[in-house]
Amino acid sequence: MKRISILYTLILIFALSSNAQRSRQLPIDTMVVTNHALSVKGQQINYTATTGTQPVWDEDGQPIASLFYTYYERKGIANNATRPLIISFNGGPGSASVWMHVAYTGPRILEIDDEGFPIQPYGIRKNPHSIIDVADIVFVNPVNTGYSRIVGKDVDKKKFFGVNADIKYLAEWVNTFVTRNDRWRSPKYLIGESYGTTRVSGLALELQNRQWMYLNGVILVSPTSLGVKRDGPVGAANRLPYFTAAAWYHKALPPELQQRDLTDLLPEVESYTINELMPALAKGGFIDDAKRKEVAVQMSKYSGISEKAILQNNLDISPSFFWKELLREEGYTVGRLDSRYKGLDKSDAGTRPDFNSELTSWLHSFTPAINYYLRNDLKFKTDIKYNMFGPVRPWDRSGDNTGENLRQAMAQNPYLNVMVQSGYYDGATQYFDAKYTMWQLDPSGKMKDRLRFEGYRSGHMMYLRQEDLASANDHIRDFITKSLPKPGQPAKY
Repeated sequence: MKRISILYTLILIFALSSNAQRSRQLPIDTMVVTNHALSVKGQQINYTATTGTQPVWDEDGQPIASLFYTYYERKGIANNATRPLIISFNGGPGSASVWMHVAYTGPRILEIDDEGFPIQPYGIRKNPHSIIDVADIVFVNPVNTGYSRIVGKDVDKKKFFGVNADIKYLAEWVNTFVTRNDRWRSPKYLIGESYGTTRVSGLALELQNRQWMYLNGVILVSPTSLGVKRDGPVGAANRLPYFTAAAWYHKALPPELQQRDLTDLLPEVESYTINELMPALAKGGFIDDAKRKEVAVQMSKYSGISEKAILQNNLDISPSFFWKELLREEGYTVGRLDSRYKGLDKSDAGTRPDFNSELTSWLHSFTPAINYYLRNDLKFKTDIKYNMFGPVRPWDRSGDNTGENLRQAMAQNPYLNVMVQSGYYDGATQYFDAKYTMWQLDPSGKMKDRLRFEGYRSGHMMYLRQEDLASANDHIRDFITKSLPKPGQPAKY
Protein backbone atom coordinates (compact mmCIF):
# COMPACT_ATOMS: atom_id res chain seq x y z
CA MET A 1 0.00 0.00 0.00
CA LYS A 2 2.85 2.32 0.92
CA ARG A 3 4.54 1.64 -2.44
CA ILE A 4 1.31 2.50 -4.30
CA SER A 5 1.07 5.79 -2.39
CA ILE A 6 4.66 6.72 -3.20
CA LEU A 7 4.13 5.79 -6.87
CA TYR A 8 0.95 7.93 -7.03
CA THR A 9 2.81 10.88 -5.49
CA LEU A 10 5.64 10.59 -8.02
CA ILE A 11 3.15 10.43 -10.91
CA LEU A 12 1.37 13.52 -9.57
CA ILE A 13 4.63 15.44 -9.21
CA PHE A 14 5.64 14.46 -12.76
CA ALA A 15 2.27 15.52 -14.12
CA LEU A 16 2.40 18.89 -12.37
CA SER A 17 5.98 19.43 -13.55
CA SER A 18 5.00 18.60 -17.13
CA ASN A 19 2.07 21.03 -16.98
CA ALA A 20 4.35 23.75 -15.64
CA GLN A 21 6.79 23.13 -18.47
CA ARG A 22 3.96 23.41 -20.98
CA SER A 23 2.61 26.69 -19.55
CA ARG A 24 3.05 29.63 -21.92
CA GLN A 25 5.32 31.86 -19.86
CA LEU A 26 8.44 33.63 -20.98
CA PRO A 27 11.48 33.76 -18.69
CA ILE A 28 11.54 37.22 -17.10
CA ASP A 29 15.24 37.69 -17.73
CA THR A 30 16.99 35.69 -20.46
CA MET A 31 18.96 35.99 -23.68
CA VAL A 32 20.06 34.01 -26.72
CA VAL A 33 23.15 35.10 -28.71
CA THR A 34 23.83 34.17 -32.34
CA ASN A 35 26.55 35.20 -34.80
CA HIS A 36 25.95 36.58 -38.28
CA ALA A 37 27.54 38.41 -41.21
CA LEU A 38 26.29 40.92 -43.76
CA SER A 39 27.71 42.93 -46.63
CA VAL A 40 26.84 46.65 -46.50
CA LYS A 41 28.13 48.98 -49.20
CA GLY A 42 30.75 46.40 -50.18
CA GLN A 43 31.99 45.97 -46.62
CA GLN A 44 31.76 42.71 -44.66
CA ILE A 45 30.04 43.32 -41.31
CA ASN A 46 30.27 40.61 -38.64
CA TYR A 47 27.81 41.06 -35.80
CA THR A 48 26.05 39.36 -32.92
CA ALA A 49 22.29 39.26 -32.48
CA THR A 50 21.03 39.03 -28.92
CA THR A 51 17.36 38.25 -28.42
CA GLY A 52 16.03 38.21 -24.91
CA THR A 53 13.86 39.59 -22.17
CA GLN A 54 14.73 42.21 -19.57
CA PRO A 55 12.51 43.04 -16.58
CA VAL A 56 10.64 46.16 -15.63
CA TRP A 57 10.73 46.56 -11.85
CA ASP A 58 8.40 48.38 -9.47
CA GLU A 59 9.45 50.75 -6.69
CA ASP A 60 10.19 47.78 -4.42
CA GLY A 61 12.45 46.10 -6.94
CA GLN A 62 9.93 43.44 -7.90
CA PRO A 63 9.47 42.50 -11.58
CA ILE A 64 6.11 43.66 -12.94
CA ALA A 65 6.77 43.14 -16.66
CA SER A 66 9.35 41.74 -19.02
CA LEU A 67 10.23 43.36 -22.34
CA PHE A 68 11.40 41.38 -25.34
CA TYR A 69 14.21 42.95 -27.37
CA THR A 70 16.65 42.21 -30.18
CA TYR A 71 20.10 43.78 -30.02
CA TYR A 72 22.50 43.88 -32.96
CA GLU A 73 26.12 44.68 -32.14
CA ARG A 74 28.96 44.85 -34.62
CA LYS A 75 31.98 42.71 -33.83
CA GLY A 76 35.55 43.93 -33.81
CA ILE A 77 34.87 47.33 -32.23
CA ALA A 78 37.77 47.97 -29.90
CA ASN A 79 36.19 50.95 -28.17
CA ASN A 80 32.41 51.42 -28.16
CA ALA A 81 32.76 54.93 -26.70
CA THR A 82 32.62 56.25 -30.28
CA ARG A 83 30.20 53.61 -31.62
CA PRO A 84 26.62 54.98 -31.84
CA LEU A 85 23.74 53.04 -30.28
CA ILE A 86 20.27 53.41 -31.80
CA ILE A 87 17.27 52.50 -29.63
CA SER A 88 14.30 51.72 -31.87
CA PHE A 89 10.58 51.86 -31.05
CA ASN A 90 7.49 51.38 -33.17
CA GLY A 91 4.10 52.82 -32.39
CA GLY A 92 0.44 52.00 -32.23
CA PRO A 93 0.35 52.33 -29.29
CA GLY A 94 0.30 48.56 -29.03
CA SER A 95 2.49 47.80 -32.04
CA ALA A 96 5.51 45.51 -31.92
CA SER A 97 8.99 46.52 -33.11
CA VAL A 98 8.62 44.21 -36.11
CA TRP A 99 8.08 46.91 -38.75
CA MET A 100 11.38 48.77 -38.64
CA HIS A 101 13.15 45.64 -37.39
CA VAL A 102 12.65 43.47 -40.48
CA ALA A 103 11.94 46.12 -43.09
CA TYR A 104 14.11 49.18 -42.43
CA THR A 105 17.29 49.53 -40.37
CA GLY A 106 17.94 45.95 -39.25
CA PRO A 107 20.29 43.48 -40.96
CA ARG A 108 17.41 41.37 -42.33
CA ILE A 109 14.39 42.51 -44.35
CA LEU A 110 11.21 41.02 -45.76
CA GLU A 111 10.87 39.11 -48.99
CA ILE A 112 8.68 41.64 -50.81
CA ASP A 113 8.71 43.20 -54.26
CA ASP A 114 10.45 46.49 -55.01
CA GLU A 115 7.31 48.51 -54.20
CA GLY A 116 6.63 46.69 -50.92
CA PHE A 117 3.88 44.25 -51.90
CA PRO A 118 3.82 40.65 -50.55
CA ILE A 119 5.32 37.77 -52.49
CA GLN A 120 5.51 34.08 -51.69
CA PRO A 121 7.22 32.12 -50.33
CA TYR A 122 7.26 34.42 -47.30
CA GLY A 123 10.55 35.02 -45.58
CA ILE A 124 13.52 37.28 -45.07
CA ARG A 125 16.75 38.17 -46.80
CA LYS A 126 19.86 40.15 -46.02
CA ASN A 127 19.49 43.92 -45.96
CA PRO A 128 22.35 45.56 -47.87
CA HIS A 129 21.15 48.99 -46.69
CA SER A 130 21.12 48.28 -42.93
CA ILE A 131 22.77 50.89 -40.73
CA ILE A 132 24.60 48.15 -38.76
CA ASP A 133 27.77 49.39 -40.46
CA VAL A 134 27.62 52.71 -38.59
CA ALA A 135 25.59 51.94 -35.44
CA ASP A 136 24.46 49.16 -33.13
CA ILE A 137 20.69 48.83 -32.83
CA VAL A 138 18.29 47.54 -30.19
CA PHE A 139 14.64 46.96 -31.13
CA VAL A 140 12.39 47.25 -28.08
CA ASN A 141 8.86 45.86 -27.66
CA PRO A 142 6.81 47.73 -25.03
CA VAL A 143 4.44 45.82 -22.74
CA ASN A 144 2.00 43.46 -24.53
CA THR A 145 3.73 43.88 -27.91
CA GLY A 146 5.88 41.21 -29.51
CA TYR A 147 6.66 38.73 -26.72
CA SER A 148 6.64 41.39 -23.98
CA ARG A 149 4.19 40.75 -21.16
CA ILE A 150 3.03 41.92 -17.75
CA VAL A 151 4.25 39.65 -14.93
CA GLY A 152 1.55 38.75 -12.42
CA LYS A 153 -2.20 39.23 -12.39
CA ASP A 154 -2.44 42.09 -9.91
CA VAL A 155 -0.19 44.60 -11.68
CA ASP A 156 -1.92 47.92 -12.38
CA LYS A 157 -2.00 48.35 -16.17
CA LYS A 158 -2.03 52.12 -15.72
CA LYS A 159 1.71 51.81 -15.03
CA PHE A 160 2.17 51.08 -18.74
CA PHE A 161 -0.77 52.18 -20.88
CA GLY A 162 -0.64 55.93 -21.29
CA VAL A 163 1.50 58.66 -22.87
CA ASN A 164 3.43 59.52 -19.74
CA ALA A 165 3.35 56.12 -18.04
CA ASP A 166 4.83 54.59 -21.20
CA ILE A 167 7.65 57.13 -21.25
CA LYS A 168 8.45 56.71 -17.56
CA TYR A 169 8.85 52.93 -17.43
CA LEU A 170 10.64 52.73 -20.78
CA ALA A 171 13.22 55.29 -19.63
CA GLU A 172 13.98 53.06 -16.63
CA TRP A 173 14.24 50.06 -18.95
CA VAL A 174 16.62 51.87 -21.30
CA ASN A 175 18.82 52.87 -18.36
CA THR A 176 19.13 49.21 -17.34
CA PHE A 177 19.84 48.09 -20.89
CA VAL A 178 22.56 50.70 -21.40
CA THR A 179 24.14 49.78 -18.07
CA ARG A 180 24.05 46.02 -18.68
CA ASN A 181 25.58 46.40 -22.13
CA ASP A 182 28.23 48.95 -21.12
CA ARG A 183 26.98 51.66 -23.49
CA TRP A 184 27.00 54.72 -21.23
CA ARG A 185 29.89 56.30 -23.15
CA SER A 186 28.40 55.64 -26.59
CA PRO A 187 26.64 58.34 -28.62
CA LYS A 188 22.93 57.51 -28.34
CA TYR A 189 20.01 57.95 -30.71
CA LEU A 190 16.31 57.24 -30.49
CA ILE A 191 14.23 56.33 -33.53
CA GLY A 192 10.46 56.01 -33.39
CA GLU A 193 7.81 55.39 -35.99
CA SER A 194 4.21 56.69 -35.87
CA TYR A 195 3.13 56.67 -32.19
CA GLY A 196 6.72 55.73 -31.54
CA THR A 197 7.56 59.36 -32.37
CA THR A 198 5.40 60.46 -29.42
CA ARG A 199 7.28 57.91 -27.32
CA VAL A 200 10.80 58.96 -28.30
CA SER A 201 10.03 62.68 -28.13
CA GLY A 202 8.94 62.24 -24.53
CA LEU A 203 11.83 59.89 -23.79
CA ALA A 204 14.37 62.48 -24.96
CA LEU A 205 13.53 64.70 -21.98
CA GLU A 206 12.72 61.86 -19.54
CA LEU A 207 16.08 60.20 -20.17
CA GLN A 208 17.83 63.52 -19.81
CA ASN A 209 16.09 64.80 -16.68
CA ARG A 210 15.35 61.54 -14.81
CA GLN A 211 18.06 59.14 -15.99
CA TRP A 212 20.75 61.77 -16.71
CA MET A 213 21.28 60.24 -20.14
CA TYR A 214 21.94 62.73 -22.95
CA LEU A 215 21.24 61.95 -26.59
CA ASN A 216 22.86 62.97 -29.86
CA GLY A 217 19.80 62.53 -32.01
CA VAL A 218 16.12 61.70 -32.33
CA ILE A 219 14.69 60.36 -35.61
CA LEU A 220 10.93 60.76 -36.14
CA VAL A 221 9.54 58.41 -38.78
CA SER A 222 6.00 59.33 -39.89
CA PRO A 223 5.42 61.45 -36.78
CA THR A 224 2.21 62.08 -34.88
CA SER A 225 1.18 65.55 -33.70
CA LEU A 226 3.43 65.31 -30.60
CA GLY A 227 0.80 67.33 -28.77
CA VAL A 228 1.12 70.22 -31.23
CA LYS A 229 -2.40 71.56 -31.92
CA ARG A 230 -3.55 71.78 -35.51
CA ASP A 231 -7.33 71.81 -35.15
CA GLY A 232 -9.95 73.56 -37.28
CA PRO A 233 -8.81 75.36 -40.45
CA VAL A 234 -5.19 74.36 -39.92
CA GLY A 235 -5.95 70.65 -39.82
CA ALA A 236 -8.39 70.83 -42.74
CA ALA A 237 -6.05 72.86 -44.95
CA ASN A 238 -2.95 70.79 -44.17
CA ARG A 239 -4.47 67.74 -45.88
CA LEU A 240 -4.35 69.21 -49.37
CA PRO A 241 -0.65 68.49 -50.17
CA TYR A 242 -1.18 64.84 -49.23
CA PHE A 243 -4.32 64.73 -51.41
CA THR A 244 -2.21 66.05 -54.29
CA ALA A 245 0.50 63.44 -53.79
CA ALA A 246 -1.96 60.52 -53.66
CA ALA A 247 -3.91 61.80 -56.67
CA TRP A 248 -0.67 62.31 -58.60
CA TYR A 249 0.34 58.70 -57.89
CA HIS A 250 -2.98 57.40 -59.23
CA LYS A 251 -2.85 59.76 -62.24
CA ALA A 252 -6.02 61.51 -61.13
CA LEU A 253 -4.84 65.11 -61.58
CA PRO A 254 -5.44 67.36 -64.58
CA PRO A 255 -2.89 66.72 -67.39
CA GLU A 256 -0.99 69.96 -66.83
CA LEU A 257 -0.28 68.92 -63.21
CA GLN A 258 0.06 65.19 -63.84
CA GLN A 259 2.94 65.70 -66.27
CA ARG A 260 5.00 67.55 -63.66
CA ASP A 261 7.27 65.72 -61.25
CA LEU A 262 5.80 65.27 -57.79
CA THR A 263 8.57 67.11 -55.95
CA ASP A 264 8.22 70.01 -58.37
CA LEU A 265 4.46 70.19 -57.82
CA LEU A 266 4.21 69.82 -54.03
CA PRO A 267 5.91 73.12 -53.06
CA GLU A 268 3.30 74.97 -55.14
CA VAL A 269 0.47 73.19 -53.31
CA GLU A 270 2.10 73.77 -49.92
CA SER A 271 2.34 77.47 -50.67
CA TYR A 272 -1.32 77.61 -51.69
CA THR A 273 -2.28 75.71 -48.53
CA ILE A 274 -0.55 78.16 -46.20
CA ASN A 275 -1.23 81.41 -48.03
CA GLU A 276 -4.67 80.89 -49.57
CA LEU A 277 -6.56 77.87 -48.31
CA MET A 278 -5.96 78.25 -44.58
CA PRO A 279 -7.16 81.90 -44.46
CA ALA A 280 -10.19 80.98 -46.59
CA LEU A 281 -11.21 78.11 -44.29
CA ALA A 282 -10.75 80.37 -41.27
CA LYS A 283 -13.76 82.39 -42.49
CA GLY A 284 -16.05 79.36 -42.19
CA GLY A 285 -19.60 79.94 -43.31
CA PHE A 286 -18.95 83.66 -43.78
CA ILE A 287 -16.62 83.18 -46.74
CA ASP A 288 -17.76 85.11 -49.83
CA ASP A 289 -19.64 82.91 -52.34
CA ALA A 290 -17.30 83.84 -55.16
CA LYS A 291 -14.27 82.99 -53.02
CA ARG A 292 -15.86 79.71 -51.93
CA LYS A 293 -16.30 78.79 -55.61
CA GLU A 294 -12.75 79.84 -56.42
CA VAL A 295 -11.32 77.73 -53.57
CA ALA A 296 -13.40 74.69 -54.56
CA VAL A 297 -12.11 74.91 -58.13
CA GLN A 298 -8.49 75.08 -56.98
CA MET A 299 -8.91 72.30 -54.41
CA SER A 300 -10.47 70.10 -57.06
CA LYS A 301 -7.56 70.77 -59.38
CA TYR A 302 -5.02 69.85 -56.68
CA SER A 303 -6.85 66.86 -55.15
CA GLY A 304 -8.50 64.90 -57.94
CA ILE A 305 -11.85 65.26 -56.11
CA SER A 306 -14.78 66.88 -57.92
CA GLU A 307 -15.66 70.49 -57.27
CA LYS A 308 -19.21 69.35 -56.42
CA ALA A 309 -18.00 66.96 -53.69
CA ILE A 310 -15.77 69.66 -52.22
CA LEU A 311 -18.61 72.17 -52.04
CA GLN A 312 -20.93 69.54 -50.55
CA ASN A 313 -18.35 69.06 -47.78
CA ASN A 314 -17.98 72.82 -47.15
CA LEU A 315 -14.39 72.83 -48.47
CA ASP A 316 -13.40 70.41 -45.67
CA ILE A 317 -12.60 66.98 -47.16
CA SER A 318 -11.96 64.36 -44.49
CA PRO A 319 -9.18 61.83 -45.17
CA SER A 320 -11.61 58.90 -44.93
CA PHE A 321 -13.88 60.46 -47.57
CA PHE A 322 -10.84 61.05 -49.80
CA TRP A 323 -9.79 57.38 -49.53
CA LYS A 324 -13.27 56.37 -50.66
CA GLU A 325 -13.82 59.07 -53.27
CA LEU A 326 -10.56 59.38 -55.20
CA LEU A 327 -10.98 56.18 -57.27
CA ARG A 328 -14.70 55.63 -56.71
CA GLU A 329 -15.45 55.71 -60.46
CA GLU A 330 -12.85 52.98 -61.00
CA GLY A 331 -14.36 50.83 -58.24
CA TYR A 332 -11.44 51.09 -55.80
CA THR A 333 -10.55 52.71 -52.50
CA VAL A 334 -7.05 53.85 -51.56
CA GLY A 335 -5.09 52.98 -48.43
CA ARG A 336 -4.94 55.02 -45.24
CA LEU A 337 -1.32 54.52 -44.21
CA ASP A 338 -0.12 54.22 -47.78
CA SER A 339 -2.42 55.43 -50.53
CA ARG A 340 -0.55 53.53 -53.23
CA TYR A 341 -2.51 50.46 -52.13
CA LYS A 342 -5.97 49.83 -53.59
CA GLY A 343 -8.91 48.17 -51.83
CA LEU A 344 -12.20 46.62 -52.90
CA ASP A 345 -15.37 47.53 -50.97
CA LYS A 346 -18.70 45.72 -50.92
CA SER A 347 -20.35 48.83 -52.32
CA ASP A 348 -19.00 51.78 -54.27
CA ALA A 349 -21.32 54.04 -52.24
CA GLY A 350 -20.39 55.35 -48.82
CA THR A 351 -18.07 57.82 -47.13
CA ARG A 352 -15.20 55.62 -45.97
CA PRO A 353 -13.47 52.36 -47.04
CA ASP A 354 -14.49 49.01 -45.59
CA PHE A 355 -10.91 48.19 -44.55
CA ASN A 356 -7.33 49.47 -44.62
CA SER A 357 -5.96 47.92 -47.79
CA GLU A 358 -2.34 48.68 -46.95
CA LEU A 359 -2.42 47.16 -43.45
CA THR A 360 -3.88 43.86 -44.60
CA SER A 361 -1.12 43.71 -47.21
CA TRP A 362 1.59 44.37 -44.66
CA LEU A 363 0.33 41.79 -42.18
CA HIS A 364 0.30 39.39 -45.10
CA SER A 365 4.11 39.53 -45.33
CA PHE A 366 5.35 40.73 -41.92
CA THR A 367 3.67 38.16 -39.66
CA PRO A 368 5.17 34.99 -41.15
CA ALA A 369 8.55 36.69 -41.61
CA ILE A 370 9.07 37.76 -37.98
CA ASN A 371 7.80 34.48 -36.55
CA TYR A 372 10.14 32.51 -38.82
CA TYR A 373 13.13 34.80 -38.29
CA LEU A 374 13.10 34.92 -34.51
CA ARG A 375 12.71 31.17 -34.16
CA ASN A 376 14.90 29.86 -36.97
CA ASP A 377 17.64 32.44 -37.45
CA LEU A 378 17.89 34.03 -34.02
CA LYS A 379 17.05 30.80 -32.15
CA PHE A 380 14.58 32.36 -29.73
CA LYS A 381 11.95 29.69 -29.20
CA THR A 382 8.76 30.12 -27.24
CA ASP A 383 5.09 29.18 -27.44
CA ILE A 384 4.09 32.75 -26.54
CA LYS A 385 2.27 34.45 -29.41
CA TYR A 386 4.13 37.30 -31.07
CA ASN A 387 1.71 40.22 -30.81
CA MET A 388 1.90 42.29 -33.98
CA PHE A 389 -0.67 44.47 -32.20
CA GLY A 390 -1.20 43.86 -28.49
CA PRO A 391 -3.97 44.75 -26.02
CA VAL A 392 -3.07 48.13 -24.51
CA ARG A 393 -6.48 49.79 -24.24
CA PRO A 394 -7.60 52.00 -22.68
CA TRP A 395 -4.63 54.24 -23.42
CA ASP A 396 -4.40 57.48 -21.43
CA ARG A 397 -3.63 60.20 -23.97
CA SER A 398 -3.93 63.08 -21.51
CA GLY A 399 -0.94 65.28 -20.83
CA ASP A 400 0.70 64.80 -24.23
CA ASN A 401 3.37 67.50 -24.20
CA THR A 402 5.90 65.41 -26.05
CA GLY A 403 6.65 68.04 -28.69
CA GLU A 404 7.45 70.52 -25.95
CA ASN A 405 9.43 67.80 -24.16
CA LEU A 406 11.55 67.38 -27.28
CA ARG A 407 12.07 71.12 -27.61
CA GLN A 408 13.19 71.35 -23.99
CA ALA A 409 15.58 68.44 -24.43
CA MET A 410 17.10 70.15 -27.48
CA ALA A 411 17.38 73.48 -25.70
CA GLN A 412 19.11 71.89 -22.71
CA ASN A 413 21.42 69.73 -24.83
CA PRO A 414 23.35 71.48 -27.63
CA TYR A 415 24.39 68.08 -29.02
CA LEU A 416 20.80 66.98 -29.69
CA ASN A 417 19.58 67.01 -33.32
CA VAL A 418 16.26 65.88 -34.81
CA MET A 419 15.38 64.42 -38.20
CA VAL A 420 11.85 63.85 -39.56
CA GLN A 421 11.20 61.21 -42.24
CA SER A 422 7.81 61.08 -43.99
CA GLY A 423 6.20 59.41 -46.99
CA TYR A 424 4.22 61.62 -49.34
CA TYR A 425 1.45 59.00 -49.70
CA ASP A 426 0.85 58.53 -45.97
CA GLY A 427 -2.75 59.55 -45.26
CA ALA A 428 -2.64 58.88 -41.51
CA THR A 429 0.42 60.86 -40.38
CA GLN A 430 0.58 63.14 -43.38
CA TYR A 431 3.88 64.57 -44.51
CA PHE A 432 2.72 68.20 -44.48
CA ASP A 433 1.39 67.79 -40.94
CA ALA A 434 4.87 66.50 -40.06
CA LYS A 435 6.44 69.61 -41.59
CA TYR A 436 3.98 71.82 -39.74
CA THR A 437 4.75 70.09 -36.44
CA MET A 438 8.48 70.52 -37.05
CA TRP A 439 7.95 74.23 -37.72
CA GLN A 440 6.06 74.60 -34.44
CA LEU A 441 8.55 72.68 -32.28
CA ASP A 442 10.82 75.69 -31.88
CA PRO A 443 8.84 78.94 -32.18
CA SER A 444 12.00 80.96 -31.54
CA GLY A 445 13.66 79.61 -34.67
CA LYS A 446 16.96 79.42 -32.79
CA MET A 447 17.32 75.66 -33.22
CA LYS A 448 16.02 75.23 -36.78
CA ASP A 449 19.52 74.35 -38.01
CA ARG A 450 19.24 71.23 -35.82
CA LEU A 451 15.90 70.18 -37.34
CA ARG A 452 15.81 68.30 -40.66
CA PHE A 453 13.03 66.98 -42.90
CA GLU A 454 13.22 64.24 -45.55
CA GLY A 455 10.33 63.16 -47.79
CA TYR A 456 9.87 59.94 -49.79
CA ARG A 457 7.70 58.64 -52.65
CA SER A 458 5.93 56.06 -50.52
CA GLY A 459 3.71 55.89 -47.45
CA HIS A 460 3.78 55.48 -43.69
CA MET A 461 6.49 52.83 -43.90
CA MET A 462 8.39 54.54 -46.66
CA TYR A 463 11.20 51.99 -46.40
CA LEU A 464 9.03 49.24 -47.96
CA ARG A 465 9.77 50.72 -51.36
CA GLN A 466 13.25 49.57 -52.39
CA GLU A 467 14.42 52.97 -53.65
CA ASP A 468 13.33 54.67 -50.44
CA LEU A 469 14.81 51.92 -48.26
CA ALA A 470 18.21 52.81 -49.67
CA SER A 471 17.84 56.59 -49.48
CA ALA A 472 16.20 56.65 -46.04
CA ASN A 473 18.96 54.54 -44.49
CA ASP A 474 21.55 56.76 -46.15
CA HIS A 475 19.81 59.78 -44.64
CA ILE A 476 20.16 58.16 -41.21
CA ARG A 477 23.87 57.53 -41.85
CA ASP A 478 24.34 61.15 -42.87
CA PHE A 479 22.32 62.36 -39.87
CA ILE A 480 24.49 60.34 -37.49
CA THR A 481 27.71 61.57 -39.09
CA LYS A 482 26.66 65.21 -38.94
CA SER A 483 25.30 65.03 -35.39
CA LEU A 484 28.41 63.46 -33.88
CA PRO A 485 30.54 66.19 -32.32
CA LYS A 486 34.07 66.66 -33.58
CA PRO A 487 36.85 65.51 -31.23
CA GLY A 488 37.08 67.97 -28.36
CA GLN A 489 33.94 69.86 -29.39
CA PRO A 490 32.12 70.88 -26.17
CA ALA A 491 28.36 70.80 -25.66
CA LYS A 492 27.76 74.52 -25.26
CA TYR A 493 26.18 77.51 -26.94
